[in-house]
Amino acid sequence: MSERKIADFWFDPFCPWAWLTSRWMLEVEKVRPVDVRWHLMSLTFLNEGRDISADYQARLSKAIGPVRVVAAARRKYGDEVVGELYTQIGTRFHPGGRSKTPDAFPEVVAEALRAAGLDPALAGEMDSTEYDDDIRRSHHAGMDQVGMDVGTPVISIEGNAFFGPVITPAPKGEEAGRLWDGVLLVSSFDGFFELKRTRTRDPIFD
Repeated sequence: MSERKIADFWFDPFCPWAWLTSRWMLEVEKVRPVDVRWHLMSLTFLNEGRDISADYQARLSKAIGPVRVVAAARRKYGDEVVGELYTQIGTRFHPGGRSKTPDAFPEVVAEALRAAGLDPALAGEMDSTEYDDDIRRSHHAGMDQVGMDVGTPVISIEGNAFFGPVITPAPKGEEAGRLWDGVLLVSSFDGFFELKRTRTRDPIFD
């Protein structure tokens, strides 16, 4: 059997497109010799100082709350809890359709913590800046590999890092493996930068 490789994955729980890519990566783990290692980035930090709408800026200013909770859980319990807590938060935000407004964050995140077997009191860390340096270090560990003109997710494997893929719905089974093979192939070319077409559908969570 091929030796299993580590794919590092940077996410912000707020992003539905990163969520879909993360579910694809869980499928990739089943059909290719790859294990995912989960890391935080922050859309709030990524968009600091950018010319974005006031509405989006207001949303992003609060979006860091769940990121801080994951960072707090990581500090308390270790790296191994990050993926499951992301799954529990993301399941509620995205396919679960729970509100992603700041007023709803405490209840949703506390539920996710309980479901992951973690201390629900960590939901109280959403407004704490204590973890922001940890988040920034993690954020830059991923984003510095691909540049700041992209977003989440970022994947890095054996020194080959890229943004995306952005896809809906998340492929399953061998289709997930085939997409992984193709993404690795094109991203392995040092001078390859972009394939893109206009999105014609919203995220599909199935």
